[in-house]
Amino acid sequence: MNVISTQSLDPALDLVAEIKRLKKEKNAVILAHYYQAGEIQDIADFVGDSLDLSRKAAETDADMIVFCGVRFMAEVAKILSPKKTVVLPDINAGCSLEDSCQPDEFEAFVKAHPDHLVLSYINCSAGVKAHTDIIVTSSNAEHIVSQLPADQKIIFAPDMHLGGYLSRKLGRDMLLWQGTCIVHELFSEKELMKLKAKYPDAPVAAHPECPDNIVRHADHVGSTSSILKFCTEHTQDTLIVATEPGIIHQMEKAAPHKTFIGAPGADGNCSCNTCPFMALNTMEKLYLCLKNGGPEIELDEETRLKAEMPLRKMLDMSQPVNSK
Repeated sequence: MNVISTQSLDPALDLVAEIKRLKKEKNAVILAHYYQAGEIQDIADFVGDSLDLSRKAAETDADMIVFCGVRFMAEVAKILSPKKTVVLPDINAGCSLEDSCQPDEFEAFVKAHPDHLVLSYINCSAGVKAHTDIIVTSSNAEHIVSQLPADQKIIFAPDMHLGGYLSRKLGRDMLLWQGTCIVHELFSEKELMKLKAKYPDAPVAAHPECPDNIVRHADHVGSTSSILKFCTEHTQDTLIVATEPGIIHQMEKAAPHKTFIGAPGADGNCSCNTCPFMALNTMEKLYLCLKNGGPEIELDEETRLKAEMPLRKMLDMSQPVNSK
């Protein structure tokens, strides 16, 4: 379904009131990833990491799931809730990691290494998941890899930085797909060092999608939810955050007395580290998405079932760790 234009909307429209009305009318549940704009997070029923959101939505009696995030996240919601209508405010809200790993190319790569177990980071398309043995998230990947035999050969896709981090930490030799997150790659080690010099007591929390030259300066490395917990519970009042700055909205709500500083990009500020795909979702598009029942995420049943198997395998292996 094509992206719906927001140009014809009445500027006087009370978007918050209309979204709430339509949500009730359509029996919808609104999910917002931590990287969404603050106003979208504030109107959502659930805010969190992508997998946790999809699991919560699956447990509701909602007929429609409105996923304010990116396409692979909405696909996971559809995989786990095949009978629910799943919609995305902007169908062009993709992901550089997903784009870096196309299903046909990945299938050929996997077939060329038949003795390897295939682990794919959840940030990939349903088509790539369908060629995967086990899905992992940034919070459960270490736990899952640690359960595999030491001599098991592993393909890790699509994020080479997360794969590299796991390989170094666990001492595992992995065949890494060369994909990256455009947001986390933009953090500057030089500018981070300047920031640390300015705030010498400020701990650094980083996502493992960051390159090693950023991760090695971090006091905490983990998923968005673990970064949120670390920063809000830490005894220091000033912290540096090396992930997409949308997470800071929840940090400021949870700990308004603290100062959270986004890690800088090469130009000395963090504006370049806002995910351009996440930013495609707006309140206007959320309203129209509810009103028109689309753009809708649709998966053929064969692909959905094949993609569901490695997700279920992950859930079996990741208890009690199971969020992105």
